[in-house]
Amino acid sequence: MECFGEIMDMVRRHGPMVHNITNYVTVNDCANIILAAGGSPIMADDAAEVEQIVALSSALVINIGTLNSRTVASMLAAGKRANSLNIPVVLDPVGAGASDLRNETLRRLLAEVRFAAIKGNSSEIRFLAGDAASARGVDAGDAAQVTESNLAEVARMAKALCAETGATIIISGRIDIVAHAGGAWAVENGDRLMTRITGTGCMTTAVVGCCVGASPKDIPHACLCAMCAMGVAGEIASENMAAVGGGTGTYRALLLDAMSSIDGPTLTCRAKVRHLL
Repeated sequence: MECFGEIMDMVRRHGPMVHNITNYVTVNDCANIILAAGGSPIMADDAAEVEQIVALSSALVINIGTLNSRTVASMLAAGKRANSLNIPVVLDPVGAGASDLRNETLRRLLAEVRFAAIKGNSSEIRFLAGDAASARGVDAGDAAQVTESNLAEVARMAKALCAETGATIIISGRIDIVAHAGGAWAVENGDRLMTRITGTGCMTTAVVGCCVGASPKDIPHACLCAMCAMGVAGEIASENMAAVGGGTGTYRALLLDAMSSIDGPTLTCRAKVRHLL
């Protein structure tokens, strides 16, 4: 899609500031992938400053990966302030269904904050859609994976959650799904090595923050662009690693390199997208 090149160009041209209240296991990776994509990261999670920081930003990413009681108040305050300023907010419901703290926090966030996009793996999104039996924490079990056989069913579920929340719904996995009010797409970019390093899911959400921050008037295509960009970066990193050898540490560095060098024509040429609904 030609719009991918335009959105990536907007990210690089405008350098959107992305405010992250995120997972401290992957915070450095998220900051670096935002820089590689062309954005500007800020990682502020103290309740005393989040409202001021988000007011300076183009997008807010809320990731509950390493949730604690202190940051719940920060997430709610930042989200509400972003809403009041029409700044897009992205939610990554990491580990949805794994604990009462996560579940209650998600309930409050969804009730009190308006999200532009929600991105999770298939079990996390199924949990938000009301399928508590699918919850497995941060990893989606084989039964919950998106496959060709259940693609249409999962896309309909995502579209229903979109109608309920008003957010573009992104399901990451072997096949990614991006669902919005007007329909849904499947994205088939990516590489198996992306599952061998910690943080690629959080990094992908950070890239979503970059794209929606740069293109807030077209959230669905911004989300689709982000998923394709991360998948293509994963493919390029794998190709480059095959040429130089190395292991997962090398792959992590090559993933950042690939994201920093992706341009509009490359993304448009390599994106594997099809309409579902």
